[in-house]
Amino acid sequence: MTTPPSTTPRKARHVKRKHWALVAAATVLPLVASTGTAIADTPAASTPATGCAYTPAIPADNFKGIPVFDAKKAAKPYRATLRTSQGQISFEALTDKAPCTTFSFRFLAEHDYFDRSHCHRLTTQRIYVLQCGDPTGTGSGGPGYSFPDENLTGATYPAGTVAMANAGPNTNGSQFFFVWKDTKLSPAYTPFGRITGGLDVLQKIAAGGEDDQNNPGDGFPNLPVNIRNVKISAR
Repeated sequence: MTTPPSTTPRKARHVKRKHWALVAAATVLPLVASTGTAIADTPAASTPATGCAYTPAIPADNFKGIPVFDAKKAAKPYRATLRTSQGQISFEALTDKAPCTTFSFRFLAEHDYFDRSHCHRLTTQRIYVLQCGDPTGTGSGGPGYSFPDENLTGATYPAGTVAMANAGPNTNGSQFFFVWKDTKLSPAYTPFGRITGGLDVLQKIAAGGEDDQNNPGDGFPNLPVNIRNVKISAR
């Protein structure tokens, strides 16, 4: 079964398969991030965010500090544009619906956190996502802090959604995913953006397939997606 976007550790492409088999036997592989971020297609409990508190957490890969929430800045709409080796992807941040999440993404982007990283996971069965945001490229990396879930009531994941991968309720970090085809997931992954350009780029990446290194239909994209930089601009 394809697991959801999560921060569950995933093997880096250079790790031998026999080593990954030992890891996989001991871990659940949903759509996970930082402590094992994963995206799963099974129900997951969630606790609504009670405020934008960024809590120190391990791991702290490519550490850029811990953001201090600024409500005035967080309310400003913005567009994020990712320049990748496969083309440009842009999305509109849902600052009114997920201020804690969009503030964190903006903080990381403005500190070049995502630059020279790559998208490490593509799923092509049951769920249809490209997962990015881990500077280690393993699926287990994180920014050194975590924060609460948001915008989950009635959440759906149609093509063009940008959402957070996680390791369980309120464990968001830096890993996120793009939905390239309508996908059914439990409302456990904070939707925080809407793609405004580059859905065709994602569909091209998906058409290139993946290497099944995690499960059939779940692995490293055959067309490498290297993030060159992320630009934040006013909307």
